[in-house]
Amino acid sequence: MEKFIVIGGKRLKGSVRASGAKNAILPILAASLLTKGVSVIHEVPALLDVQVMKEVLKYLGARIKCDGSIVTVDGSKVSSLEISEDLMRKMRASNLVMGPLLGRFGKVKAAYPGGCAIGSRPMDLHLKGFAAMGASITEKHGYIIAETDSLTGTELHLDFPSVGATENLMMAATQAKGQTIIRNAAKEPELVDLQNFLNSLGARVRGAGTDLIKIEGPTELGSADHTVIPDRVEAGTYMIAAAVTGGDVIIQNVIPEHVEAVIAKLREAGARVEVAEDNIRVTGPSRLKSVDLKTLPYPGFPTDMQAQMMVLMTVAQGTGVVSEAVFENRYKHVDELRRMGADIKIEGRVAIVKGIPQLSGTFVEVTDLRAGAALVLAGLIAEDATVIENVWHIDRGYEHLERKLSLLGARIMRVNGI
Repeated sequence: MEKFIVIGGKRLKGSVRASGAKNAILPILAASLLTKGVSVIHEVPALLDVQVMKEVLKYLGARIKCDGSIVTVDGSKVSSLEISEDLMRKMRASNLVMGPLLGRFGKVKAAYPGGCAIGSRPMDLHLKGFAAMGASITEKHGYIIAETDSLTGTELHLDFPSVGATENLMMAATQAKGQTIIRNAAKEPELVDLQNFLNSLGARVRGAGTDLIKIEGPTELGSADHTVIPDRVEAGTYMIAAAVTGGDVIIQNVIPEHVEAVIAKLREAGARVEVAEDNIRVTGPSRLKSVDLKTLPYPGFPTDMQAQMMVLMTVAQGTGVVSEAVFENRYKHVDELRRMGADIKIEGRVAIVKGIPQLSGTFVEVTDLRAGAALVLAGLIAEDATVIENVWHIDRGYEHLERKLSLLGARIMRVNGI
């Protein structure tokens, strides 16, 4: 198993470029199954999750060509309507192929998906939506089977603004008869990117980015050429890395509006943040001030940035309070940070973080993607060396993280372990 060895104490300086967004490319790849045409997608990041999604598409019969960060998907030969259990359990986002397959072929069979164990993320909202559009849903032996003669547009009201359910229902609705309205829809920027991709195929979707999305169907979909938006979580992670190391870093290829909540918290903590059209410069002070934060669906503070921000609070002056309002099991990084000396107390979904002068390097284990990023940040500011195990979690969502940080002056290397 590969590990990271991080030697802390280096002030990060220079510029780094954010890659295409993980949470945008996965539904876009899934949406390419809706059409017999060819989808040319630019700025595709080299991530483990992207590789799994490409394997899912190939398993279903899609032909895929890769040329650096450009991926071409030909969906004309897609024939299989069942996704293997092995592939589904590798990544939760593999469930996003259900909407496209149900919309295009009227049937799909899939195992319950896997992914990071960060809390309950049931398929209920997806399945209720499919059923409301006329699909019959059967669940047995760990599989979900959805089938219909034809989908019919309807009005859907999500109990929670789930990103995955919104995406799945948007994609299925492009092939439903009449108008589909999704109320209480997720508003994340990745939904807007998916809408733009679908519309470039020939779909008629409007309202993404608001809580009301309207889809007119069915539409005959063709080919598309699309560029994926920058990854706001990767950009935010580098922003915090600059702040906690007292560094001076320019993050390139970023849409500032997508990271406004992170910008606000960094400024509150005492960092200097300068915003340009497509880049952000972050300069960290000698010591940051602690802040309070509560995670919320977009445009609130993102749950995917909670662990990284907690690292900042572990060495900031004062005491901060974190309230995790999205996932109930997203404090797995806390035990590892405590091993590094952090003073953190957990009370239900609330974490109370008392800042200390410095963390101490030790052996830590990554439990999920964003926890992994947080432990790397902790290693950058810890005394002595930090050995981070199970870095494959990090590779799921960060493209060449150790290389990018090394270019900023960090002392971090990937090694093969036993």
